[in-house]
Amino acid sequence: MKTIEINDKQRVEEILSRCSVCYVGMVDLEGNPYVIPMNYGYQDGVIYIHSAPTSGCLAMLERNNRVCITFCTDTQLVYQHEQVACSYRMRAQSVICRGRVTFIESMEEKRQALDILMKQYVDREFTYSDPAVRNVKIWEIPIDEVTAKDYAVPHQKPKIL
Repeated sequence: MKTIEINDKQRVEEILSRCSVCYVGMVDLEGNPYVIPMNYGYQDGVIYIHSAPTSGCLAMLERNNRVCITFCTDTQLVYQHEQVACSYRMRAQSVICRGRVTFIESMEEKRQALDILMKQYVDREFTYSDPAVRNVKIWEIPIDEVTAKDYAVPHQKPKIL
């Protein structure tokens, strides 16, 4: 089985549309890696995330706003030969994005970002009260760099567990 790089923007966006969680990596205040699972929305090369208006993550991002965001979908254990351990792989597709977080402060822009976030999960429209919008921090991450891969692509049809 092999790993194939995905270079087609449409395929990358299709993977992003199917994921329900992303993993956001940043640097904590001591210089250590810090990764958290987050809900997100994606539109036109920009990832949107929401959080509480105050948190330890925000202090980290104020110091260093660079993030790495990972998405993975359709995981499935496959193998080429049942008795050969090294022939087992996890069949999956992944996208890794890098960018810099900025925060949206405008109430109208926050509402637009919240609509993008909600469209990731449900197909309906929402309204947001002013207190709710004021009480949320919206992260906007234009994608600076993206890589995507298709893992465990079979040379021959794999057996699925």
